[in-house]
Amino acid sequence: MISISNVSKTYGHGTQVVKALQDVSLQVEAGEIFGVLGQSGAGKSTLIRCVNLLERPDSGSVRVNGQDMTALSGPKLRQARQQIGMIFQHFNLLSSRTVAENVALPLEVTKFNRAARQARVAELLELVGLSGKANAYPAQLSGGQKQRVGIARALAAEPEVLLCDEATSALDPQTTRSILDLLKELNRRLGLTILLITHEMGVVRQICDRVAILEAGKIVEQGTVAELAVRPNSRLGQEFFPRKVDFTTEPGAVLATITFSGAAADQPVLTTLARNYELDVNILSGTLETVGGQRIGQLQIELRGKRIPEALGSLQQQGLAVEVQS
Repeated sequence: MISISNVSKTYGHGTQVVKALQDVSLQVEAGEIFGVLGQSGAGKSTLIRCVNLLERPDSGSVRVNGQDMTALSGPKLRQARQQIGMIFQHFNLLSSRTVAENVALPLEVTKFNRAARQARVAELLELVGLSGKANAYPAQLSGGQKQRVGIARALAAEPEVLLCDEATSALDPQTTRSILDLLKELNRRLGLTILLITHEMGVVRQICDRVAILEAGKIVEQGTVAELAVRPNSRLGQEFFPRKVDFTTEPGAVLATITFSGAAADQPVLTTLARNYELDVNILSGTLETVGGQRIGQLQIELRGKRIPEALGSLQQQGLAVEVQS
């Protein structure tokens, strides 16, 4: 649905050039929720604004549903943008308009008649859980309600793609969860393709199917969230499962990190290891997360015994990721 190929974007000139994006490529499949994770200044906002050509790349191409956005301008670009909704961190509602009037704005631009606008607005407000707020003004709404208005407005023209620019960063944790649940439900019910950018790991954990990590304008890794979470030395995995490094092992002991997922997360792996290979197993730290509906965990353990290499080999044969710390 979205194909970003070798996109670069710089700002400034002379000695003041900032390379916001450097040869960035990623593919977002139809109907998936794809996250771009990065810290402030990584280039996330520039990337998402290149999708609908609010920022025009210096080089590379952007295709949405097969259409080359970078080849468009004028009326054709405006028409293409109607199939790309966008929501923002600070909502961007018009304070002088009611909730219903804010949602109706894109329909006014596309010349919907009054009766059709009213029917569509009512449908959208029910969809986002704001049926009783049609005549309220933005100042009368909570942050979560404002973002729901923003989502309804973004969906007014029935877009195929929804772009989310740090859409939950201004919200408290509980409201963030409710907005992410709403986005996930819209993705499921409408088949909506969602591309979101965030600096919050919790957003990726709760909602994303796949993710790319952006650092200094470059993608440093991408893949499914579950895949990256269990990959040794993955940046995402390190964020999910911070390592404790202040352990001192006794002479002859081995310090190992075991990452497991799926069915292995529910098995008595360590008990079996200790019994079958006559090992002493000391759990130093452990974390268990649910990622994409899949249980993923990581344990740091200290092992003592004569059959440690054999035992660790058996874990790898079971599909578990095993790292031995020197």
